[in-house]
Amino acid sequence: MTIYEKIAGGLYGLLIGDALGVPYEFYMANELPVYENIEMIPPAGFRKTYEMVEAGTWSDDGAQALCLLHSLLTQKKFSLKDFSDSLSSWYENGIWAVDGVVFDVGLQTSYALHAYKNGLLPQECGLLSPDGKGNGALMRVLPLALWHTIHKNPNDIDINKPLVMDAHEQCLITHGHICNQVCCALYCLVARALLDGLDAHNAIKEAVDSLRRIYCDMPDYAQELEWSIRPDIPWEGKGTGFVVDCLRSAFMILEQSSSYEEAVKKAILLGNDTDTTACVTGGLAGILYGLQGIPKRWISMLREREKVEELLAWCVCDFRE
Repeated sequence: MTIYEKIAGGLYGLLIGDALGVPYEFYMANELPVYENIEMIPPAGFRKTYEMVEAGTWSDDGAQALCLLHSLLTQKKFSLKDFSDSLSSWYENGIWAVDGVVFDVGLQTSYALHAYKNGLLPQECGLLSPDGKGNGALMRVLPLALWHTIHKNPNDIDINKPLVMDAHEQCLITHGHICNQVCCALYCLVARALLDGLDAHNAIKEAVDSLRRIYCDMPDYAQELEWSIRPDIPWEGKGTGFVVDCLRSAFMILEQSSSYEEAVKKAILLGNDTDTTACVTGGLAGILYGLQGIPKRWISMLREREKVEELLAWCVCDFRE
């Protein structure tokens, strides 16, 4: 499988997981259709969460991820200022949202972006809710791993450290708590290990080991990894919006699935925050199984695919340079 197949699989996997989960959001696990009936269009008799949203529409999750990827491609690095401006444009004007319509915005994100518009520094906005540990930064962070894979610097003593630092920083505009930063860093390292060709179990193990090395001289972050993320305890699945639950659910599903379709359907069947759990899981599963591993029926139903193809073409140009 080529690196392009994996990168395209990751981006499409994230967006399709998000779109697939949108109709089922906020339903409890026992209220959802059976596995076979989880589709972009829910079965007859099931009342989808957003009646006016067409099938195949990504939510705030996908839109923010595209904001991040576009910022990386235009700036050729991570810029907190540019990314914050991009998120603000999405929130205010619908940039990178399907049909330009913004929906399903988390309270913490809304609060932070209002503050940013009113002049608060981006690195302070995400701390307005000091205990905020929602999954709003995790759901959008995958493009950092994709971009850093294209732009590896062989001269870096630890090629993973710049990715970890950027993963921390991208949280600050909306979800500044250290727990969010550590979750995003670990997720990005798993994505990079999958891009390098490891299987799910070994990718997660390699990522944990790498993050422990990086955090050797960052005791607060090391403590958060061990005490909050608990990487030595078997992963379990919970469909909540708590960032640790979301991350651990994605890792559990990734290790226990044998296809992209199985992974995102299992994520949705956890219930509650179905779009984000499937988005976070789908990004990793898309890398693991590649673009060819994503069902064509879902790719064909994803709306505004031209936006995705535009960004992927830009990624290819960067990779060739």
